[in-house]
Amino acid sequence: MAKPHPFHSIHTHGFVRVGACTPRASVGDCAANADATIALAKDGHAQGADLLVFPELNITSYAIDDLHLQTAQHRATEAAIAAVVAASAKLRPVLIVGAALPRNGRLYNCAVIIARGRILGVVPKIFLPNYREYYEKRWFASGVGLTDCEITLAGQTAPFGTDLIFAASDLPHFIFHAETCEDFWAPTPPSTMGALAGALICCNLSASNIVVGKARERAMLCAAQSARAMCAYVFSAAGPGESTTDLAWDGQAMIHELGDLLAESNRFNRASEIIFADVDAERIAQERMRVGTFNDAARLAGNPELAFRRIAFDHKPDFKDTGLRRETRRFPFVPNTPEKLDQDCYEAFNIQVEGISKRFEAARAERLVIGVSGGLDSTHALIVAAKAMDRLGLPRSRILGFTMPGFATSEHTKDNAWALMRALGIDGDEIDIRPAARQMLGDMGHPFAQGEPAYDVTFENVQAGLRTDYLFRLANQRGGLVVGTGDLSELALGWCTYGVGDQMSHYAVNAGVPKTLIQFLIRWCIRTDQYDRDTDAILEAILATEISPELVPAGADGAIQSTEARIGPYALNDFFLHYVVRHGMAPSKIAFLALHAWRDASAGRWPRDFPVAGRAEYDLATIAGWLEKFLVRFFATSQFKRSAIPNGPKVSSGGALSPRGDWRAPSDGTARVWLEELARGLP
Repeated sequence: MAKPHPFHSIHTHGFVRVGACTPRASVGDCAANADATIALAKDGHAQGADLLVFPELNITSYAIDDLHLQTAQHRATEAAIAAVVAASAKLRPVLIVGAALPRNGRLYNCAVIIARGRILGVVPKIFLPNYREYYEKRWFASGVGLTDCEITLAGQTAPFGTDLIFAASDLPHFIFHAETCEDFWAPTPPSTMGALAGALICCNLSASNIVVGKARERAMLCAAQSARAMCAYVFSAAGPGESTTDLAWDGQAMIHELGDLLAESNRFNRASEIIFADVDAERIAQERMRVGTFNDAARLAGNPELAFRRIAFDHKPDFKDTGLRRETRRFPFVPNTPEKLDQDCYEAFNIQVEGISKRFEAARAERLVIGVSGGLDSTHALIVAAKAMDRLGLPRSRILGFTMPGFATSEHTKDNAWALMRALGIDGDEIDIRPAARQMLGDMGHPFAQGEPAYDVTFENVQAGLRTDYLFRLANQRGGLVVGTGDLSELALGWCTYGVGDQMSHYAVNAGVPKTLIQFLIRWCIRTDQYDRDTDAILEAILATEISPELVPAGADGAIQSTEARIGPYALNDFFLHYVVRHGMAPSKIAFLALHAWRDASAGRWPRDFPVAGRAEYDLATIAGWLEKFLVRFFATSQFKRSAIPNGPKVSSGGALSPRGDWRAPSDGTARVWLEELARGLP
């Protein structure tokens, strides 16, 4: 059998597969707990896990009260750990298990890190709860201040202390830290220092009995810690099997990454369970490089990396294809869940409305001037402008909409433009640009003027330029402000005419909104009754129209000029854009993610209201082909257009392309580095 190409392995692309385990517990039966731990470790191995996190004191049991202080219990615990260590020798995952361990006349509540038959280290709990139902200080000593220590356990001597982080020597970005339960309820969780010292994955072994509302609080703390410490956070709480003398247990397990929930367990599950997620550790490292505050915090904390011991281990990844255990959204600018989609659309739409409203007031303009083509972008800019007039208490007739048919304008789009202007009640007019275009082409000696079907870039840009030229002069004449209609996707691809063209306006209200999001914003406006039924009907018709610049006449077969046939599907281009601008990912990794997001139209979730007929799928060859074209357009040919864009509001945290905001790049750059990386990384 041929060896699989490393492109298909998560490890090639900086992912680490983590699991949060909730074994069926016992009440102090260490041998039984070891068996349950080993069974889950074997399951994790079969599932390709790199790291498994178990609950607090899962080897010893948590709710055994004064039995923690019994010598027989200590010996049983050590024997159980020895059994887990022996079983781990032939297993892939690093195991983080919980045990109560005596050392130097004290008993510590510990996280024990085990890999391939070796105890890598032991981390004692720092914060011991001693309030309400908790009495941990009755049994345990805090690990606070214990650094540069060792412990002898199960026949091995291992590092002991709160100054440990663990790093694979053969898998970049597999770097983790462990803390226990109450540690992350404290105002200063130890994992914060671990993250500042370099750990990308922070783990919490928790017992954490359940009371009403506590699951929400745990989820909030996990999400907040993963966001604030810029890390992945793996949390595992004790489940059924622990003593219910006075408490109950729900087995809540969660995996978060930079504030986002990747996986969660079935609570109150009487069977053992592991939840898995592929943590993008490389993405976390990239995010830390982007946010200088992270480094500032490390400096203010005294550079924790100097105080921590970094324990190295050989992980021995095999770079097999084990799939991808995380949801990868097809539309990274568009949430999958209805509630998040509604919230994002509400915010995006109102950001745009507020942006154009403020600029209109600041410019002391009398009118908003906008070219209305009947396409998506001008439609969205127009409905934003209409809402701005409503909010300012001004009549919509203060908007001057112009349809400007050219050589390839269809009656369908022109009719839609007029219908929309009438439905919204704006002041509409029409200027036929063909006579002026013929005059300009004739003055230039262009072959089209002599009747030849010469539809080159000059032919196209004469039309695009005249439209913008008219709009600016109309704005001069009527005290207006030209509203730009071009979107973020077009700026990324350079799919706009520079200078006197659709690249320029007085205010680029759509410049922060990608094409894929615009479609959902229009659907949101329809669904939430932002306008009347007549307007909604026209918006539906525009959404169903193929995207086209309508600059080149239809061919002999009647086929119109298709934007996506020329530059690629906007769904893919927006996917590429997000991961290049927001995360700085290598092209081969972007291709890997795109393949998992788009290769099967029947898999995963689609955002609400996305038409079934439009649910496409793409294979790797198609993705790679369009990605290569995107890289050339984005890095080599289009930056000069972005360097001179007009003002416009940033809308998405996914990024914007204004040189005054998110994106600064040379206009004379090259795409070679990205193209070569893509070529090297693909099978």
